[in-house]
Amino acid sequence: MCLMISRRSLLVHGSTLTAAAALPRVALAQAPGTNRLPPLFADIERRTFQWFWDTANPQNGLVPDNWPNPDFCSIAAVGFALTAYPVGVARGWITRAQARARTLTTLRFFWNAPQGPAESGVAGYKGFFYHFLHMDTGLRFKDVELSTVDTSLLFGGILFAGQFFGGRHRDEVEIRRLAKAIYERAEWPWFFRGEEALSMGWHPEEGKEFIKKSWTGYNEAMLVYVLGLGSPTHPLPDGTWNAWTATYDKSWHGEGAERHLAFGPMFAHQYSHLWIDFRGIRDAPMREAGFDYFENSRRATYAQRAYAIDNPGKWEGYSGDIWGITASAGPAWAKWQYKGQLCEFRGYSARGPEKQPDGFDDGTLAPTAALGSIAFAPEIVIPAVEAMHGRWGTRIYSRYGFFDAFNPSFRFAEVALAKGSVDPQAGWVSADYLGIDQGPILGGLANHRDGMIWAAMRRSPVIRTGLKRAGFTGGWLGA
Repeated sequence: MCLMISRRSLLVHGSTLTAAAALPRVALAQAPGTNRLPPLFADIERRTFQWFWDTANPQNGLVPDNWPNPDFCSIAAVGFALTAYPVGVARGWITRAQARARTLTTLRFFWNAPQGPAESGVAGYKGFFYHFLHMDTGLRFKDVELSTVDTSLLFGGILFAGQFFGGRHRDEVEIRRLAKAIYERAEWPWFFRGEEALSMGWHPEEGKEFIKKSWTGYNEAMLVYVLGLGSPTHPLPDGTWNAWTATYDKSWHGEGAERHLAFGPMFAHQYSHLWIDFRGIRDAPMREAGFDYFENSRRATYAQRAYAIDNPGKWEGYSGDIWGITASAGPAWAKWQYKGQLCEFRGYSARGPEKQPDGFDDGTLAPTAALGSIAFAPEIVIPAVEAMHGRWGTRIYSRYGFFDAFNPSFRFAEVALAKGSVDPQAGWVSADYLGIDQGPILGGLANHRDGMIWAAMRRSPVIRTGLKRAGFTGGWLGA
């Protein structure tokens, strides 16, 4: 985001979306084994999986928020890891026994980790867990919140593990038992605070307590409500989904075939879709709109590409083949002159097309924004990934696949960096991998290849109940 030096006023740009003819419809059903990918993607998939396998603490299953600086565990990253292990089994990278052992270690930790209202010495409360935990003890990290959405992402992985490990081996029996017990312990209605929508979180410190901001649509929290509605022990009441969708009128962008529920950072269009197959099923707002949430994410993917083509900020690298912004690492917390403008740059921050909710653009590209959308629009994602890899190569791609983010426009060696390094020709690149950005890459590739995560979760009583109580009908849900 930039300020013109001459006018000293904020420039706000829109994007010119592609014509309807440029948005080919993806087939509703994708048959297992039919979606072949170029060799590069097998390498990306293997390296990304290896990040989860190598960085997790084998003693408790906790996964770092980022690497190579594993200061604390992200419970959301653990959810993505629990989803990654079965993918590793299916691809032949680890044995079922190895995945089973790591999964069981993880679930035993979360079942036995102390819960309570204390400010320290606990991992969670009311069946939910703190956003970040210490990697070794598994206890609350500093003063982070008890998080509804991060716990839901953790539960997504836990429930998938319970579905995947369906055998008679005693450890698989225990995995299913623990997965059910951990999920069913969560007291979802407690987060209402007497209001219609769920709070984003809670702090035990007096005076902080419930976060005032609530989960209302449209963003990444569809999974939160589906899991809350699907609970057999502490369910959300009927009508709760209506509180989520009541604010949709503020989120619609575009016209005709480009019309979609918008949210700037791409992760919001990816997270819930990792575990829920939204193809062919619709709630009341989407029945009225005439398409499903899968199609909505496909349109959002095309909107990101259109924004890069339009490139209102005149950032380096943006094009029809190189695009994708989301929440990611960034070069610096600074304002600096770029092409005659005073531009704001950020470190870790939400990013997305300007004029969309949570929209902010400082030229930082994140490979996960495109790769995590491969199931929605492979015809534009595959060329984008190949273009990024082909242009920057090992500058942005290394041991565990793509680094979290890079910014070809940021070439300012004199600015204090938040992290990463600057090349005077190639720009800034992060040296980190983030679990919550690695997860959509691996999960998106798995669902695009053969739908293995979707297939397992379509059998989940929790997902089926939650969707039906939210008013979804049609497609596989009626089978």
